[in-house]
Amino acid sequence: MHRFAIAILLALTVTIGALSERAHAEPRLALVVGNGAYTTVTPLDNPVNDANLMADALRKVGFEVTLVTDSSQNEMITAISQFGSKLRAAGEDATGLFYYAGHGVQSFGANFLLPVDIELQDAADLSLVGVPAQAVLRQMFSARNRTNIVILDACRNNPFVSIPDLSDNGLAEMKAPRGTFLSYSTAPGDIALDGIGGNSPFTEALARHMPTPGMPVETLFKAVRVDVLKETGNQQTPWDTSSLTVDFQFVPAKAPSAEEVELRQIWDTVKLSKDPLQVLLFLRAHPDSRYSAEARELLTALMEKETQPTAQATPAPQQESEPATPQTSERDMIETARREGTASAYQTYLDAYPNGAFAELARLELQTIVNKEQSTDPVANQPQKEDAPAIAEQGSPAADPGEPSAVIAFNAPLAMGEPDIATRSISELITGSPKFPPIEGLPEAVWKDKTCAACHQWEQANLCDQAKTYVADKSRTIEKQHPYGGTFKNALRLWAEQGCP
Repeated sequence: MHRFAIAILLALTVTIGALSERAHAEPRLALVVGNGAYTTVTPLDNPVNDANLMADALRKVGFEVTLVTDSSQNEMITAISQFGSKLRAAGEDATGLFYYAGHGVQSFGANFLLPVDIELQDAADLSLVGVPAQAVLRQMFSARNRTNIVILDACRNNPFVSIPDLSDNGLAEMKAPRGTFLSYSTAPGDIALDGIGGNSPFTEALARHMPTPGMPVETLFKAVRVDVLKETGNQQTPWDTSSLTVDFQFVPAKAPSAEEVELRQIWDTVKLSKDPLQVLLFLRAHPDSRYSAEARELLTALMEKETQPTAQATPAPQQESEPATPQTSERDMIETARREGTASAYQTYLDAYPNGAFAELARLELQTIVNKEQSTDPVANQPQKEDAPAIAEQGSPAADPGEPSAVIAFNAPLAMGEPDIATRSISELITGSPKFPPIEGLPEAVWKDKTCAACHQWEQANLCDQAKTYVADKSRTIEKQHPYGGTFKNALRLWAEQGCP
């Protein structure tokens, strides 16, 4: 990874962190009202519980909360007025939030929130004894702040259905002043459910999603809508409308660490390469990273593409069709062997796919496990029986390639491995052609008669740099397939250990 790119990414990390701190530093004011103990209309069980739950959730995400429960008309009007004054004093960067749970009705297209002491005999008196929802929007609009959120869990059954001109259920949709997000617990004109627990399904879902880092308010309420639909059997659909002009998150996204930034850069590079081997190695190095699922999907797609037969000018003679899922079975088997990391698991793969796409990788892993067991088992140091199975096959190292006693030089024969490798130097090998395809099933036109140096831009200096990576992480020496097999990569490691003479 280029240091310049890392520096830029780290600078962005610092910037994101600063923005997150700034978001928490900006004033956040909330007025939460819950009315349930009505005296002349049907009382409600959950609004006070809902208000307490919402007040607690808002405090946890940085809001200064004023909580008012079971309030009279005068108490509600006073609380709304004081809320507007605080919002105006907080400045344009402030965020204002109003939450209401309780009875609410609409009349002639206008919405009214009902105080617990409401007494109504005629629809014409509603504006005199109720609290217009529009009053909250006017207070917010007068503050001229950038972001306001209004949440109304007030669409329960109409308590005045017997009064003429008050037979409409639910609330009417209101126009949101610029910079306002309006949310209703259900669609305009519909009734919201009180829920079977201590809280309404809408408020419960909202409090659950609110602490999610980096979730825009629009996305958050979409997640709430999905949860409520599921909870109510599709009987209640939360509704919202927005005129926001800035992005708002209840909890800003966490700034990524330097390690996360670096891993993202690595994955972006691997993904752009579209090289199955690089993707495989990424999965081996980071099996549980946040990009693992994406990497496995990409590897599957790339392997399927690589193993597709090339188009022919004339139809080939029809052969017996093969099973439809051999590639999937092969990938599953090598993944199982990788997870278990045992000799028997890799041998099981090789028995099933001796010439498979991952055959050399399996042989090299198997050889590593065998060598490790021999180094820790005194009995393994005794001469092997003549009938011991040989592991080395095409393109793979011999069962015991051995270490050279002399210095490996760039222009000197390697003196290790198979004869066609041992008699040639590193400088000769990198200008030669691969012995077999770098990837099983790769069309010959891609690799046949091509030189390794033409693909990798190898010279002594940069080849030495690459070989040093094998010294730092010897597992990679035998982990990645190579057209010359593992012996060549072991030779590069030893050459680097000796200073690349």
